[in-house]
Amino acid sequence: MSERWKYQVKTGGLWGLFMVVFMTLFDVSEKPLAQQLQSGTFYFRAFVYLVIGIFVLGYFNWKAKTKRENNR
Repeated sequence: MSERWKYQVKTGGLWGLFMVVFMTLFDVSEKPLAQQLQSGTFYFRAFVYLVIGIFVLGYFNWKAKTKRENNR
């Protein structure tokens, strides 16, 4: 795997996991955790956060990183 994809998976994946945990804890007041984990929307939301994190956020972070390194 190239360095770019490693970086994107690391940064975007961490953001995606953080958002899944944060939104799950935020929704605990409305639905219990067990009920959230049984619903399909939880897994769809988790998938979307991870995909957005890896492909969008990871890409922009990679571009910013390469730009910083080239300006040195």
